[in-house]
Amino acid sequence: MRKIYTRALSALAAFTSLGLSAADLQEGQKAPAIRAQDQNGKSIQLSDFAGKSAVVLYFYPKDDTPGCTKEACALRDSFAPIKAAGAVILGVSGDDVKSHEAFAAKYHLPFSILADPDRAIIEAYGVKMFGLGFAKRVTFVIDRQGIIRKIFKDVKPQGHDQEVLAAVKSLG
Repeated sequence: MRKIYTRALSALAAFTSLGLSAADLQEGQKAPAIRAQDQNGKSIQLSDFAGKSAVVLYFYPKDDTPGCTKEACALRDSFAPIKAAGAVILGVSGDDVKSHEAFAAKYHLPFSILADPDRAIIEAYGVKMFGLGFAKRVTFVIDRQGIIRKIFKDVKPQGHDQEVLAAVKSLG
């Protein structure tokens, strides 16, 4: 057991020493590039929105679970004002395209939900739950230049849509 623990610490130290700790993303940094399929099979990249609109990139653990559904529906209900303020909403979880398709249809979600079954985006943004592989509930507000302007950690679904709207409006 001690050898496994020592190896894990060594691997973590090596990863961190290379400056690769995505968990250390900060407001003011360039957002990591992403590319994934949404619930409609459309390929979406963060760069698609460069110079056009801000991006609300929200991570959640699993489709069709109580907290995740509450958060998605609140963002759905605030979709029009968030869009009017100049932002698009992109959800991300480790579920596949088929799961996202059913989730979006069931709850009439008007925004893209990106499939990340290999957890590449989840890891790039440092939001992977230790030991579980699911995404933590974290939201990034990214401006038109691709800079992270606001990070909401440990999101509670209740009222989060209004926090997001205020952050998007503050971008001007």
